[in-house]
Amino acid sequence: MLLKASPALSLLSSGSGGGGGDLFSPSRNSSNLLFSSSARRGSRFSVRAAKGTSTKSLTGVVFEPFEEVKKEMDLVPTTPLVSLARQKFSEDSESAINDQINVEYNVSYIYHALYAYFDRDNVGLKGFAKFFNDLSFEERGHAEKFMEYQNKRGGRVKLQSILMPFSEFDHEEKGDALYAMELALSLEKLTNEKLLKLQSVGVKNNDVQLVDFVESEFLGEQVEAIKKISEYVAQLRRIGKGHGVWHFDQMLLDEV
Repeated sequence: MLLKASPALSLLSSGSGGGGGDLFSPSRNSSNLLFSSSARRGSRFSVRAAKGTSTKSLTGVVFEPFEEVKKEMDLVPTTPLVSLARQKFSEDSESAINDQINVEYNVSYIYHALYAYFDRDNVGLKGFAKFFNDLSFEERGHAEKFMEYQNKRGGRVKLQSILMPFSEFDHEEKGDALYAMELALSLEKLTNEKLLKLQSVGVKNNDVQLVDFVESEFLGEQVEAIKKISEYVAQLRRIGKGHGVWHFDQMLLDEV
């Protein structure tokens, strides 16, 4: 319940002008409440606020929503093409999110090309095909998550061009399996760098919500992916280009 108090409560006194003096005689400049009473029986007792005492100190009210919301209401856009939800969301953050969407789609496109390569009848490594198809789907999901967040903050999604990836991944020295896995490791590290850059944009613009979104939804997952693919690269280097690649492919095929 919101209470209101008069700036000063008048000091009332009953009876004639004569009589006893005040029980309390505070100084003129006192900032405390002033108490006064007539010494005679039947006199009234009243309280008034000293000059300079704030209403808040009397009522205990520290938040006046109808007053403070006025400045926010003035900021609500009236034109139909401007987002109503946008608040403390800089153009730098909006642009950086669109750049990250493009990164995620490009990486997804490369993984899809790797899936198509290993799924060929003359390559026949179904486990690698499944692994890279899952990665492609995951990166596209990341792009869509950033698109959803962009809309949530009142930004505008602007899709950019995607480069055509290579279609051949055989390598004379390393073989296609090791080369593809090293490429995947490099892409995951590159994606992590881009995410850290996006996080730094949020920090620079005091966008706590963007920083929290990147850190909680992506950075931890990215570290796990880098660790997992690093182990795969180490194992494939031990195996070489021989029969062990087929066994490794079966392991990938059996993974859930």
